[in-house]
Order: sequence, then C-alpha cells, then structure tokens
Amino acid sequence: MCYDIQQMGDKIRRQAERQYGISSIDFSQMEFNFFHVSGFSHPKILALTPKEPNKLVPLRWGLIPSWVKDAVEAEKLSRQTLNARSEGAFSKPSFRNAIRNRRCAIPVNGFYESRDIKGKKYPHFIHQPNEEICWLAGLCEEWTDRETGEIIESCSILTTEANPYMAKIHNTKRRMPVILNFDSIQDWLNPETDISMIEQLMNPYTGELESHTVSKLVNRKRDNTNIPEVSMPYEYPELEYLR
Repeated sequence: MCYDIQQMGDKIRRQAERQYGISSIDFSQMEFNFFHVSGFSHPKILALTPKEPNKLVPLRWGLIPSWVKDAVEAEKLSRQTLNARSEGAFSKPSFRNAIRNRRCAIPVNGFYESRDIKGKKYPHFIHQPNEEICWLAGLCEEWTDRETGEIIESCSILTTEANPYMAKIHNTKRRMPVILNFDSIQDWLNPETDISMIEQLMNPYTGELESHTVSKLVNRKRDNTNIPEVSMPYEYPELEYLR
C-alpha cells in the first residue's frame, strides 16, 4: 500500500524544471512542502494530469468518482480510495472510468513503509538514488458538489505486487506503489493509450531504489510529522540482532 509520502514542492519544482522541462507549477492553493504527509488527512498533492500534462497541479488525495451523489457519500468513499489496486482497477466501479481515461502522475521525493520483524514495525523511507523524483502512477477524477457547485479534483495512488526489494521491507502485505519511468509518463497520461500498454506500465518497478530506517515519529498520528527529522536515518540497535 502507499499511504505516506514525502513531497517537497520546492525540490520537485527545481528538478522538474532542470531535468524534465516541466516549467509550470500551481502553488496557488497552499504551500506544497511535505516532509511527511498521510493520505488519511486528505491533503492536496501535486500531479501531472491528462488535462495539463506539463503542469503540476493540486489534487485532493482520496478519489471521488464523478457519479457520487452528495458530499456525505463523497467523504466516505474518499477514505476508501487513497490507493487503487492495479489488479482490479479496470473492474472496480470507483476506478474503472479513471483507469481508462483519467490517469495522473504524482512526483514524490520518497514514500514510507514499515518492515515487520518479530511483531514489531520498523518504518523505512524509500527513495530513488541521487534524490531523483519518484513518479507514482495515479488516477484522477473531477467531482461537482450538486448542492454548492464546488468542483473537487481528486486522486488515488495505484499499487501493485511488491518487487523483490520492496517485498523485504513491506514484508506483510508485500505491496508497493506503481512507479513510472519518466519516459513513459506521457503514454500513461494519454487517454488514447491502449489497455495492454497501461497494464504493462502497472507492473512492479524494475529500477533501483534505496531506503533507510527512520524513527517511529512517522507513525504518530497526534504529533507534527511534517518536520525534517521524520525522514532522517534512525538506527535501531536491536535490528542487528533481529535481522
């Protein structure tokens, strides 16, 4: 699964401009600097969308399908759509329209998962080598509240079976986010891309990843986790004996 990410808007903007030619970013609604943010708080996170494939725009994390009737149903469903399992995306009502027509790409500096060792969880921060952007495959939707007229653009992060590296870290459910190579992003965003290619792009990531253990601050719901310390390396002395 993927419920916890790091998305440092300033770093992503500089790297996107320098390496990928993405020169436009929308900071109009809030400051997008998350050392750590949980999907369960439904933050607005940056993404490339089919509508604006060269501009990073804010999407609310927790997908709301266009057919949802009212705000109560929207709020309830969005708690269940932080992630979308790639294996069922083409058949599940919440995702089947978006997977065909409204796919997005979400740049992150890394994401957090925990390894279970003898019943204790040890959180890890996973990232690309050399602080490269990690592009996560997502789905996006636009929903209109019929009572207020408010338009909410929302998203979900796709997950897939863990590759061997991630299976050692997320060793209970053995899942990971779908990670895109940058040269495949435009195919991913294009509504005309055929289903067979979409399915190939959702395969477990074959590129290199790096990770380190972090403190258990990342799992403390009542504490402020949007601080630099949350992703810094943290050593657990007992791990040398438990590995």
